[in-house]
Amino acid sequence: MTRLEGRRTPLWVWLLLALVVVLLLAALAAFLYLRGLTQPAGGSAYTLEVKPGDTLPRVARTLEEHRIVKNADALRFVMRRNGTAGSLKEGLYDLTGQMNVYQVADKLAGPARIPTVSVTIPEGWRIKDMPPVFGKAGFDAAAVRAALNDASLSPYAAGKQKNLEGFVFPATYEFRVGETPRDAVKEMVDRMGQEFTPENVAKAKALGLGVRDWVTLASMVQAEAANDGEMPVIAGVFLNRLRDGIALGSDPTVAYGLGKDLPDLDRSAGDFTKDTPYSTYTRMGLPAGPINNPGQAALLSVVNAKRQMADGRDALYFLHGLDGKIYVNHDYAAHLQDVARHR
Repeated sequence: MTRLEGRRTPLWVWLLLALVVVLLLAALAAFLYLRGLTQPAGGSAYTLEVKPGDTLPRVARTLEEHRIVKNADALRFVMRRNGTAGSLKEGLYDLTGQMNVYQVADKLAGPARIPTVSVTIPEGWRIKDMPPVFGKAGFDAAAVRAALNDASLSPYAAGKQKNLEGFVFPATYEFRVGETPRDAVKEMVDRMGQEFTPENVAKAKALGLGVRDWVTLASMVQAEAANDGEMPVIAGVFLNRLRDGIALGSDPTVAYGLGKDLPDLDRSAGDFTKDTPYSTYTRMGLPAGPINNPGQAALLSVVNAKRQMADGRDALYFLHGLDGKIYVNHDYAAHLQDVARHR
């Protein structure tokens, strides 16, 4: 027997080898187990709403319950490993059970979708028309009405009128769920303020109009025009009449002053002879303030008005014919002839 053959492997070596094998098998089992937990859970589409005070453990459990992830702890582990465990933000996360846990973790680490409600304010609407639309969108209609009647929210309305008429920009808004009525109204007022650029304010000033007068005239154009193309023509007629000291004679101003809608005006009842601060039949010049909330086209039509007819004469009269066309004249006699022909 040689010296080499007489050597035996120490027991501790065998024990160490056995321990390594056990650890490798355990690691493999853990890997296969964890891999299984990271695969898609198979649930349907789910929108997670993260609210103030929500924690990652709570969110992870919710996602496990809805089969977005197979195991809540696996999601927490992945997000801790990625350093994004504290990245949850308030809002909505659109998820699906077809995503693996790594994709879910990345989604939760990204920006949340802010829940919003849509409110559409058409051009030419009055303040009184707006609260019911907000009410249907989930706002407190009474609180919206109170905000719309707070003229202090606009520097152009404050101290000059009882509400924000004319200074709420008509558009479609996406308001954040839970936004206060006052903040929502302020957003619309601020949007209107964007129309008052230095360039356009200077153009209005050159016409002898301050911002409030400009908006007032634009609201009349908005109410009178059948379409955007007519607006510069109608604005030109009104500007020429203002310059020449001719009563503006706008039916919508009469309706506003009487608290009526335009179709409800009754000439036989004397509506056009009743004096109000808004009537442009009984009073000269502009009405006391805006009669609705004009859109961008109406505002721009005033500062870019078309004041002359094709023959170069100033436009002083207009009417809408039954054929849908607008007829413009310089003298009253020709205007009456068009009234007889087209109405």
